[in-house]
Amino acid sequence: MINDPRLKNQVLEHGYPLLFATISGAHLYGFPSPDSDFDLRGVHVLPVREVVGLEVGPGTVEKSGWRDGMELDLVTHDVKKFFELMLKKNGYVLEQLLSPLVVQTTPEHAELKALAPECLTRHHAHHYIGFAATQWGLFLKEDPPRVKPMLYVFRVLLTGIHLMRTGRVEANLRILNETARLSYLDELIERKVTGAEQGVLDSADLAFYQREYERLVVELESAHQTSHLPETATAKPALHELLLRVRLATPT
Repeated sequence: MINDPRLKNQVLEHGYPLLFATISGAHLYGFPSPDSDFDLRGVHVLPVREVVGLEVGPGTVEKSGWRDGMELDLVTHDVKKFFELMLKKNGYVLEQLLSPLVVQTTPEHAELKALAPECLTRHHAHHYIGFAATQWGLFLKEDPPRVKPMLYVFRVLLTGIHLMRTGRVEANLRILNETARLSYLDELIERKVTGAEQGVLDSADLAFYQREYERLVVELESAHQTSHLPETATAKPALHELLLRVRLATPT
């Protein structure tokens, strides 16, 4: 558990009860800079009156800015929306759910984590391939190119490869690279964690990173073809029952 009172305050001031709140982003991925913000992610529960009435509560709550000397980006989804994302081959929400950097937890959070394996399918590979392509496109638009988006590209691809091969979600690039053993990643991570959030790359290295990006995409596609993960998620009935129980137990 993370006991930073500034993060705890954000949970207390949210406005809706939270099933969980965890840290995502660079801190979860293993390469926060000294000036990195904190990406707080979680699940809130709207009361029944804000779901069935004419005035519907927010499916997503977003807040960003400086709080108590900390730069914070908070995003939470209502429990129904989050459960639907879990069933839509969205690896990003599963990374948030399973993040070891926990600010707030509940017994229902533990139930959700236990159901996460039943949400995993071999088609999560498409999520990571598409996510990596988006990050790569953003990286190429920058002049000069920055270290951070490059690390995001490789983090996404290695997470996808690891998931296809092992059936487990791992978002920390340092841990992923213990298997991948890509020496240039160790160097990039070191530059990110010891430098500024906006640290830049040498443009002369772009051709090398292009080849590595393309190689890892092919590797992920191959891992998808040979993965033993199932074709479809099986967690929907259990998530349905949990949703009803959580919603009905929430004070109006």
